[in-house]
Amino acid sequence: MTHIVGRISAALLATTIAGTALAQDTSVTIVLSEELDIVDPCESSRSNLGRVLLQNISETVTELVPGSGLQPRLAVSWEDKGDGTWRFKLREGVTFSDGTALDAGDLAHSIARFQGDAISCEIGAKFFGGIDLTTEVIDDTTIDITADPAQPILPLLMSTVTVVPSETAMDSFVETPIGTGPFVWEEYARGEYIKLSANDSYWGETPAVTGATYLFRSDSAVRAAMVAAGEADIAANIALQDATDPAMDYSYPNSETVYMRPDTHTAPLDDVRVRQALNYAIDREAFVGTILANGTLLATGLTPPSTIGYNTDLEPYPYDLEKAKALLAEAAADGVPVDTKITLIGRIGNYGNVLETMEASLSMWQEAGFNMELRMVEVAEWLDHYSQPFAEGRGPEIVNAQHDNANGDPVFSMYFKYACDGLQSATCDETLEGLIADATALTGADREAKWSETFKYIQQDLVADVMLFHMVGFSRVNPRLEFTPTIRTNSELQLSQVGFK
Repeated sequence: MTHIVGRISAALLATTIAGTALAQDTSVTIVLSEELDIVDPCESSRSNLGRVLLQNISETVTELVPGSGLQPRLAVSWEDKGDGTWRFKLREGVTFSDGTALDAGDLAHSIARFQGDAISCEIGAKFFGGIDLTTEVIDDTTIDITADPAQPILPLLMSTVTVVPSETAMDSFVETPIGTGPFVWEEYARGEYIKLSANDSYWGETPAVTGATYLFRSDSAVRAAMVAAGEADIAANIALQDATDPAMDYSYPNSETVYMRPDTHTAPLDDVRVRQALNYAIDREAFVGTILANGTLLATGLTPPSTIGYNTDLEPYPYDLEKAKALLAEAAADGVPVDTKITLIGRIGNYGNVLETMEASLSMWQEAGFNMELRMVEVAEWLDHYSQPFAEGRGPEIVNAQHDNANGDPVFSMYFKYACDGLQSATCDETLEGLIADATALTGADREAKWSETFKYIQQDLVADVMLFHMVGFSRVNPRLEFTPTIRTNSELQLSQVGFK
């Protein structure tokens, strides 16, 4: 009897200790779908990097908050001074994780760095392509920023700008990110994990989370199972078939648009009839409710319907296999080499069921008569095909991509994706260049109308790409957390928004 009581007491004690340890565990483990290939804050517009760095390590000048609009972050106010110049007042008493104080010179340096030629930063190319920014430091917390051409939404554009210390090298990427955020970069074991810890000198409210470990698992089912087993707390970007537990799984429109981008510089993809055939050959509706979630929207433009100027009059291309075949035959009769092998390139782990989406698209295109093969590659190799300068002698390619725009305005997407000098543009069209330039300089209803006209031209006249879906995202969250994923979760995951029950 004494022995039994002893065993029960020991079990109760163990349970109590375990419960106490769990109650005191204020660190979180987040399992991501892909490894990071770079950790520089000037690349944090990329979703895989943004989930780790954005607003955790590196803060932006302003912040676009869903439901609340544009809010202060490192800048506390801003004022239009006219002629393209805006004056920003920075927050006082902010320090970087290396102990140096934030001042206006750091912001001027950050802007010069992402606009410079020494390194290619996605923030500069994606959000400020075709825009020249100059800065004038007025005092430690005041800076004038002038955009040429003038940008009526410059404060919104500054919600994408991460600030680094002025000592940061102009000609090389950083390997240890230094920021002003509520967390500091602790350790990176490549291929294994990343660790962040709380920033004891953070200027803002102290988060409930005291540390975070990021793991990488490409298999969606594995990521979901890790949360279910208590081995992880958040699994972002899981596939439809793995989101099976209503108690842990959240679905939400995630502002991501999936599309196929043909290289219009290379035959046969330089012929508009071939690109039209690509569009008619895809049965978009067959994906929804099967390998993609119910609620997934068929896309007619690169940005989600929440952006201004989204053209609601446009219809997705209908599935018409015979029309696709006829267009290919017509192009072939005019000497277009439609039999040339085309490489379809996908990115491993880019979104849930990306492989299934690529294989289904390949099958549909082959049925229409395209000579096509599929290559699935890791993110670093994928970028070699997706971002300029493209490799010489690469042959005709179609790149599958998922583009995020939760910022409310197409300006964050259009130059980057469609201008001749856009970093991730595979087209060059004089009319489209003019439309983008005109829309960027307008305000109000005129701006909205010009963006709407631009969407129509891209889809119906230029047929620049094969628009597919506005996506629904799924994330699995451990029930011990107080955290609800939002439209921004796929591009940033703010640890300060995570609490414990």
